Amino acid sequence: MHEQALLRDLMEKILAVAEAEGGRVVRIRVWLGALSHFTPEHFREHFVGVARGTPAEGAIVEATLDSDLTDPRATGVVLESVEVATT
Repeated sequence: MHEQALLRDLMEKILAVAEAEGGRVVRIRVWLGALSHFTPEHFREHFVGVARGTPAEGAIVEATLDSDLTDPRATGVVLESVEVATT
């Protein structure tokens, strides 16, 4: 459930950027907290599912897993950047 909530929040942010820029998402970069319950591969798998049918479908996902268990963001996922291609 924690993972779904994180992805839902992240997709809202990603889709807001795509809408504001009037294009489709071609790449995202995310930081994964050490306690987020994600590995980069696991995050990509989930992202493919939630992005299906949206302007983010097919986007390249660059995910970095942090190892600092004491980071105040350790349970979260931080959207670092969204690259949008306009038509």
